[in-house]
Amino acid sequence: MADKIIKFLKKLRIGRSLKFRLFIIICLMGIIPSIIIRAGILENYEDRAVEVRTSDVQTQLKIIANHLITYNYLQDNSSEVIGAELEQLSNLYNGRMLIINSNLRVVKDTYGISEGKTIISEEVIRCMKGVNTVNYDEVNGFIEITIPIIETISAKMAAEDMPEGTEVVRGVMLTSVSTDSIAMTLEILNRKALIIEYIMIFCILAIALLLAQVLIRPFGRVSKSISEIKEGYTDDPISVPDYLETEHIVDAFNGLLKRMKTLDDSRQEFVANVSHELKTPITSVKVLAESLLAQQDVPAELYQEFMKDIAEEIEREDKIINDLLAIVKLDKSVAELNISAVDINELTEIILKRLRPIARKNNVEVLLVSKREVVAEVDEVKMSLILTNLVENAIKYNREQGTVEVTLDADHQFFTIQVSDTGIGIPQECLEQIYERFYRVDKSHSREIGGTGLGLAITRNAVLLHRGSIKVDSKEGEGTTFVVKIPLTRGLTQTKS
Repeated sequence: MADKIIKFLKKLRIGRSLKFRLFIIICLMGIIPSIIIRAGILENYEDRAVEVRTSDVQTQLKIIANHLITYNYLQDNSSEVIGAELEQLSNLYNGRMLIINSNLRVVKDTYGISEGKTIISEEVIRCMKGVNTVNYDEVNGFIEITIPIIETISAKMAAEDMPEGTEVVRGVMLTSVSTDSIAMTLEILNRKALIIEYIMIFCILAIALLLAQVLIRPFGRVSKSISEIKEGYTDDPISVPDYLETEHIVDAFNGLLKRMKTLDDSRQEFVANVSHELKTPITSVKVLAESLLAQQDVPAELYQEFMKDIAEEIEREDKIINDLLAIVKLDKSVAELNISAVDINELTEIILKRLRPIARKNNVEVLLVSKREVVAEVDEVKMSLILTNLVENAIKYNREQGTVEVTLDADHQFFTIQVSDTGIGIPQECLEQIYERFYRVDKSHSREIGGTGLGLAITRNAVLLHRGSIKVDSKEGEGTTFVVKIPLTRGLTQTKS
């Protein structure tokens, strides 16, 4: 049944409301304790009332028991004094009293029903042995009490087997006392308690509704602030420090908002850079073409020179476009890796062989240091892209008679590629920006050597796709060292840097 109710509430929209759940929780926390307290108070009163009634009756019975011995009532029940006491006690507690002798014979019955009869019951027999018993019958509404009638042997009655002072049970007083007055008092108390409880429930419902409204208010402010940002009315960070929970939500949203602003700024900057980079070669081509068209009888030598410049600008444009396409393909959301076991040493040697002619042209020596054989699960094409970009940059941005050293190493989890050069270096303040698209440390020098500013961005994306890291250390005028660390197997993950 409870499962059906929970499923039903989940289907209802109100069942998913935090305000509604808070309202229910507060109500339950107020109503359930009040019900338990009411039941506990009534039960405690009943137990206490029965205990007091029992104690009073036992006291009265002990007094009468002594009188029964004094007046020898068990042998002669004609004493009017004892009869009056028994009737008075019976009427006082609306009960019935039986006097039973040692032969289990009823000597006196205040109801006059069982006199002269023999009564055999467990309580009476136990009382004959000196054990008092008290039984409360809640259903029928009476308390049954047994009190032994004890005679103390005097000096005159003393015998060898019964010395003076011996206590002997001569009979039993079996008494039934009504608890109607206790039940009536309980009913009155219960009615009053219910009235108080209903008032409390009404107050609890009102308080629960108010508290649920107040407690949920900060979340409403968070929702309102997010809506304002969504509608474009503001882009300021949200601040709702009422609760730790709202603070955590707001901090997470502000972090997301900051990230979105950064991405938006980056996108705008990227678009601007792309437009500029693509426009520059086109402008050059246009100027060269217009120059040729403006002249008549252009010499073949000048024509060839202009066409050579146009071809270089077109080649530069093509390189920019190819790099842009490479970045798009390397985007983590769409990129796919063709993983296979690749001999990194062999792959590095092949790439260095391709790049050595460029190095010789720039009078740069390229060295390979293989500390151990490395075979890793990588995408061979993208791994070639990483190595090519790093080594090509190290060659292009090196000095005359410089050196590029490529070092391969591995442990039981990762392999590392270290590319060190003796070139111009990178200023410390630029190290964090070198992976940004179109960023150049020395723009004039980059244009001279044909750089697009996309190489390191492509390299970093390829490294991250392999769940690896790339770090750089550089000093101006001394050189730069890039260290790429990639897991040997696809199952391992390396923290990004």
